[in-house]
Amino acid sequence: MSSLRSPLGRARGWGSTGEGSHHWWVMRLSSVAMVPLMLWLMFSLAALAGADHATVTAWLAFPLNTALMILAVATLFFHANMGLQVIIEDYVHHAGLKFATLIAVKFALILLAVTGIVAIFRIAFGS
Repeated sequence: MSSLRSPLGRARGWGSTGEGSHHWWVMRLSSVAMVPLMLWLMFSLAALAGADHATVTAWLAFPLNTALMILAVATLFFHANMGLQVIIEDYVHHAGLKFATLIAVKFALILLAVTGIVAIFRIAFGS
């Protein structure tokens, strides 16, 4: 089977954008990281079902839970950013609209991630 890629592109593993498999690997690594984090979150929330506010805030104030929750939020929004970037690049064909959409999505996801992490810190530190 013949390839449409250049010999240099085949040797480096790059696609047409020069990014190559880096984006693919980062998506897979963030997916792998999310599996234990989301399992931990689901089991933790199931264990906290029916708990009062004080119990949940005490649980989140525990340093390991605070760190894992921050990692879960950061990984989730990072993975969402990477996935939405691929979707926008594949389906938005107008260059200006593509650029504006990528920037808007990136800013929105950063704002949401920072808001979530600040909320976790405020709960964890009782302010």
